[in-house]
Amino acid sequence: MNPIGAGALTRRIRIQRPSTTKDRLGGPCRTWLDVATVWADIQPLLGREAVIAGRISAELTHQITVRHQSLFDNPHQVAQMRALYKARVFNIHSALDEDERRVKLILLACEGLDDG
Repeated sequence: MNPIGAGALTRRIRIQRPSTTKDRLGGPCRTWLDVATVWADIQPLLGREAVIAGRISAELTHQITVRHQSLFDNPHQVAQMRALYKARVFNIHSALDEDERRVKLILLACEGLDDG
C-alpha cells in the first residue's frame, strides 16, 4: 500500500461535471456544476505544442493525486469532468486506483485552452 502522507496534498481543487440549462431564449446552454472540493497534488507530465488550423495550440498533461472519491468510479462520467485550481482548468481523462485499495486516485488530465 502506498498511503498519502501528511502534507502531500497541498492544493485545493474543485471537481466539476457538465450540466445543460436553458438560456434566455430557451436554447440549451452548457454550464459546470461543482461536485466536490478536495485536496490534491498536481504534477506536470508532458508538454507539447501543435499547429492546428494555422494556430499554435499548447497542451500540458498532468497527474493529479487525490484521496479516493466514489464519484470517480464511473469511467464514462470521469471523462466528462474537469478540475479547477485557481484560474487553471484541467480536463480529466481518467482516474486510476493504482493499487486497487481505494486509498488514492491518480487523475490523468490535460491543461490547455479548452474549457472541458
